[in-house]
Formats: sequence, C-alpha cells, structure tokens
Amino acid sequence: MENSSSYSDQKSDSLEAGNGSGFKVHVFSSSSELLEKLHEKWSSVKKQPYPAMYSSTFGGIILDPAIMVIPIDDHMVHRGHGVFDTAIILNGYLYELDAHLDRFLRSASNARISSPFPRSALRSILVQLSAASQCKKGTLRYWLSAGPGDFLLSPAGCPTSAFYAVVIDDDFSQCKEGVKVVTSTVPMKAPQFATMKNVNYLPNVLSKMEAEEKGAFASIWVDEEGYIAEGPNVNVAFINHDQELLLPLFDKILSGCTAKRLLELASKLVQQGRLKAVRNTNLTVEEAKGAAEMMFVGSTLPVLPIISWDEQPIGDGKVGELTMALSDLLWDDMVAGPEVQRIPVPYV
Repeated sequence: MENSSSYSDQKSDSLEAGNGSGFKVHVFSSSSELLEKLHEKWSSVKKQPYPAMYSSTFGGIILDPAIMVIPIDDHMVHRGHGVFDTAIILNGYLYELDAHLDRFLRSASNARISSPFPRSALRSILVQLSAASQCKKGTLRYWLSAGPGDFLLSPAGCPTSAFYAVVIDDDFSQCKEGVKVVTSTVPMKAPQFATMKNVNYLPNVLSKMEAEEKGAFASIWVDEEGYIAEGPNVNVAFINHDQELLLPLFDKILSGCTAKRLLELASKLVQQGRLKAVRNTNLTVEEAKGAAEMMFVGSTLPVLPIISWDEQPIGDGKVGELTMALSDLLWDDMVAGPEVQRIPVPYV
C-alpha cells in the first residue's frame, strides 16, 4: 500500500537491470533489514495516507504503513478471487456502513467466499479500525478474499478466507462543478460480475483511462441491448424534460448504496413539486443524451454533475438546478442524517 513516490528506488533498479545481465539484485539478510528499508521509504511521505489497517492473517490492527501488506499467495492477489466495499467517514461518523456491509456479504456469497467472522464481528472490526485510525474524514475500504495458500486456480488449498480493511485519509467535498463524459468502447462486465462488487476491475480501469485520454472525467457503459448501464465505479442518473429522476435498472449493474439512498431522499423533491417522479427504468442512449440534466452518483461525490457527453452538451451545458438539489439532499444526509445512516466512531 505504498504510494507512487515510494517506488523510486525500484524504478531505478529496473532501469539498471535493463542495461545488462551484470545487474546484481540485493538480497535482504533479515526481516529487520527489510523493515528498515520500508521505513526509510515511508519516512519521506509528508502525510500518512493510510492511518490504520486490519488484517485477519495478522490477527489485528496495524498502524505502521511499512507492514500494511497482504500475502502474495492470497487468492485475491493472483486470481482476483475477492470482493470489496467502501464506507465513508465524515465528521467522525461512518455513513451507510450497514448498507455497504450487507452488499459486501451478498457479493461474497456470490463469489463463493465465506467470511472468517460473523457479520457482527466484521462490523465491530470496522468500527474499531476507524477509531484506531483517528481519521475524521476519509474512506473505509474492506475486502474478503478466498485467502492465502498457494498459486493454483482452485481455492481448495487456501485453509481459510481472509478479511482485510484499511482507512484512507482522504479530503473530499460536495461536487459542484460539471464534468465531461464519453461513451466507453471497453466491453462492460457480464451481469453476473457487474452486479457483484468484486476486485476484477480491469475493464473499469481501462474505461477510466480511455476517458482521461479523451479529456473526459469518465466513461459511460452501454449494454448490449443499447441501454444505459453505469460509469466505471459510479451509477449514473438523469433528469428528463418531464422533471423525472431516472436511474438505470440494477439488474445488470451494481446496485449502488448511494444511488438507492438518493432514490429515497428524492421523494422530498417530489413532495415539494420540484420533481414529478422518481424511478428505475431502461434508458436508450438517445433518451439519455436528450436529458435535461445528468449526473454520476457515488459514495464520495455524492453527486457529480455531468454537462457534456461525447462533446455534446447535456441540457443547456450547465450544472442543473435539480442536480444540485439532489446533491444537497445527499450531502445533508451524510452530514446530519438519521442515526440509522450515521454510526458514531468511538475515538479514544
């Protein structure tokens, strides 16, 4: 879990190694020597981005970034056999932890990974980890893996599954500026895998890179039937000209916790007469591009306005009024929502 700046020595070694067969690889004589080297690398980092990690293979919480590692023979590492999820830490509260944890366990079941702990223990670990981190604003990311054991295809040689979690110190704020998107040419995942939050994110990575290369923020996936699907790691939503909030059906894409919460909160705008309806539905590309407003919906955004798609403006090409009203609803819910949505972190 080292940041990019900590790899400068390795990059230099790689360049030297490419210059000839005479390159000599250093052999660490002891674990203490290796740990000293790792501490040396982290000493140049001004701010610790990962204040705490939990590892079931270690059996506890780790505060030293130099040893925030997972075994290379973990089935999640070399076979992608793992699932993950994320919760937000905002002002000392964990937002929607239970909703994310429920989805996490559904994903694990679909990936045929059993948890080494019951749900209550997983939840307790995540709350204690957040407290140990002393982080008041950031993200809490956690994984279930088939576990370490060997490098074979089957997980039969993995004695037990593994649970990992890390707190990421991250400053985020309500998104108010609009972004551009493009249609992805990278094939989207099949529904079996798209609806399961698993670690196989190569299509997502390539889709994001494709967008960035075109000067856009992210890409939009369109399914094989021509309906709008999702972004690389976010849901997408639309306001049509009839003032309806529309989100694609969740049958082929990930059921976003934040998107589902948005659907609940948006009823307030219906009651106020600002929205006429809120629903999940199939949307063609033509219908979507013809929308009055468009937005991404995700945990740390929570709503990101979209003003252009494939170089064509969405609506009047400006951040929509209803988009920001929905953003305000979600942000207020994150900051001061009901206790069922926000779990206080018991910092010492």
